[in-house]
Amino acid sequence: MLSKIYSSGVLGIEGFEVAVECSAWDRLPKFDLVGLPDAAVKEAKGRVRAACENSGFRFPDLEIMINLAPANIKKEGSAFDLAITVALLQCDGAIPRSLDLSDKCFLGELSLSGELRSVGGILPMTVSAKSCGRREIFVPYENSGEAAVVDGITVYPVKSLRQLINHLKGIESITPMLFDPTAFDLTSHAGGVDFADVRGQLKAKRALEIAAAGGHNVLMIGPPGAGKSMLAKRLSTILPDMSFDEAVETTKVHSVTGILRSNLVTERPFRSPHHTVSPVGMVGGGANPKPGEISLAHNGVLFLDELPEFPKTVTEALRQPLEDGIVTVTRAAAKVTYPASFMLVCAMNPCKCGYFGDPTRQCRCAPGAITKYLERVSGPLLDRIDIEIELPAVTYNEISGKTAPGEPSAVIRERVNAARKFTDERLTRGGDKPGTLNARMSTEQLRKYCTPTEEGSALMRQAFESLGLSARGHDRVLRVARTIADLDGAEQINEDHIAEAIMYRSLDRKYWKK
Repeated sequence: MLSKIYSSGVLGIEGFEVAVECSAWDRLPKFDLVGLPDAAVKEAKGRVRAACENSGFRFPDLEIMINLAPANIKKEGSAFDLAITVALLQCDGAIPRSLDLSDKCFLGELSLSGELRSVGGILPMTVSAKSCGRREIFVPYENSGEAAVVDGITVYPVKSLRQLINHLKGIESITPMLFDPTAFDLTSHAGGVDFADVRGQLKAKRALEIAAAGGHNVLMIGPPGAGKSMLAKRLSTILPDMSFDEAVETTKVHSVTGILRSNLVTERPFRSPHHTVSPVGMVGGGANPKPGEISLAHNGVLFLDELPEFPKTVTEALRQPLEDGIVTVTRAAAKVTYPASFMLVCAMNPCKCGYFGDPTRQCRCAPGAITKYLERVSGPLLDRIDIEIELPAVTYNEISGKTAPGEPSAVIRERVNAARKFTDERLTRGGDKPGTLNARMSTEQLRKYCTPTEEGSALMRQAFESLGLSARGHDRVLRVARTIADLDGAEQINEDHIAEAIMYRSLDRKYWKK
């Protein structure tokens, strides 16, 4: 007796098809499970037996062999429970052997009572099932909304093993879950926070607006209480709305890590790991590789508060992902690539006590201690930060509300959206694909779109020589200037755009190049 059922697994953030083959013989009862299963998959034996018996199905007293193919890829998690059970019951005849299940995919964890529990990674597994030609997929009820995001495959929400078998036999049909795009608002933004809440700090707000328009990395330096964290937490409220493709890609990452709280991620992520995070926690990895914080921040913001407190092994690991927008984790068991296209926003004090250079408070740090503190931030990492801002302490008039409130996030976001639209139109006219952020322009695009006027070129040459910019630093100034020009609706970069962009690179000289 032989049956074959299809399921799906996850490798990295991509799904892959798994064929669940069941063979049974009329011999002494035995249950073998092969195909590189991990501990959770091996434990399916007990869950499947109890679920069958508690759902009213006889567990066959046969010698049973379950193979999860392809056998050379490790299978992880409990999502194979349902497929194993269906294969077993069809092999035994509880599900008619004549019933063709080759166009169906089964996913879900079984409880001992036969009810289905939700599992992680449903979205990439559903995408995989569709790409492999499956027309129907059966998933736990709680995961059905996530699976329904994938167009072109019928999603059946299953609550229990008994309900599924009755559906397959034609006794009682399960109503498919339909995707309703109107239920997802991709224009929603983080509630409860707004740029209007921030008093003063007009220069910092302007810099963050530029960063949002071009996707630039930011470093904020200032004394405690200046508003660094407050500004960073509001950055996501002025970022452009997510596209549907971005939402699906972001949802994949959150789904495989098991932190998905809705069927689709509709707001740009904001991740703020503590400075005790490990390198694996930041970039991903582990014995069974999982995405790290930089991948969870994909299409959003990664905020590192108190930057010098992070271990160098963590901050230096960010250098390659900041350049490539991806991170590849290689382990003995697997080699996986995760997306990691994020805006890096860092905040730090100018010294350990926080008041170096403050006109109202005296710094208590020794000169050597200040240098040691600043040296925790490496030059190569600073070279990958486009915009550096110094935040002064907030004045009494600003904090007491005697000054006019700042612009709300919605107003700033309109300007950011207009700048992004201007960028896309420029790229289209130049024969390039729209959607490329100024911060991630290729070298060819940089030469094509970032040629300043003669006055701007002269100022750029002067800044390059006096500030000691590296080649990367030179290109990043041009990228920021291009974004400033886009906010102004200007086709060519002029002297004013270059001057403002250079201003956002001046802290290197003040703090690190004495």
